[in-house]
Amino acid sequence: MRAMATAATGMMAQQTNVDVIANNIANANTTGFKSMRAAFQDLVYQSQVREGALTNEAGTARPVGVDIGMGVQTAGVIRLNTQGGLTATENQLDVAIDGKGFFVVNMPDGSTAYTRDGNFQMSAEGTLVTKQGYEIDPGITIPDNSTSVAISEQGIVSAYVGSSATPVELGQLSMATFINEAGMKAEGDNLLRETTASGEAVAANPGDEGVGVLRQGYLENSNVNIIQQITDLITAQRAYEMNSKAIQTADEMLSSANQVR
Repeated sequence: MRAMATAATGMMAQQTNVDVIANNIANANTTGFKSMRAAFQDLVYQSQVREGALTNEAGTARPVGVDIGMGVQTAGVIRLNTQGGLTATENQLDVAIDGKGFFVVNMPDGSTAYTRDGNFQMSAEGTLVTKQGYEIDPGITIPDNSTSVAISEQGIVSAYVGSSATPVELGQLSMATFINEAGMKAEGDNLLRETTASGEAVAANPGDEGVGVLRQGYLENSNVNIIQQITDLITAQRAYEMNSKAIQTADEMLSSANQVR
């Protein structure tokens, strides 16, 4: 009886589904986090009778066949790159992206990562960095005697140094876009990496056509919808229970068949 193996694939699929939902709920308050959704596809079918098979010598044929499915498998986990809401923080180093694009992060090993988390800090040298201390491209250093920092919608960073009433331009934050944002690889620490699926990064400046602008003093919230996640969690739990019930029913049927004399 195939039902036991088929239902087992359904239980494993729902385990994956719950894992994805749990991660979404856990990151409901993570800055710039994008919720994910598990996608599934059916497995191969075992054909017992082909569609269109002749049923008699007169040439009549079966309108449908007898194809028994072998279950389900996880096709992928899709990142939903919709805009999260913006929250005012009144912190001059907090920057949110309002629209498409990613901040560019220079990693210690010379590679490049990308993030939507604009909760920036200053290193001991005054360089603009992420919470993990990774440098934000293109490596803007804020003078230690600066009284305030201004970041425009186009990413131009300026600072008021000492008692000067005229701001000093320090540089412009760079950004990147991707043809397939969902194809980027998540690495933790709110960082994403370029992959062959995402396509190569397209360099841009904030405010360019098709690229979002920056909002100083704001952070982008997670786009996780808690109510939807709870609903999805209940649905996954019920599906898991039904697959478990299918295995139990198949086992009982086999037991009955074994008792036939």
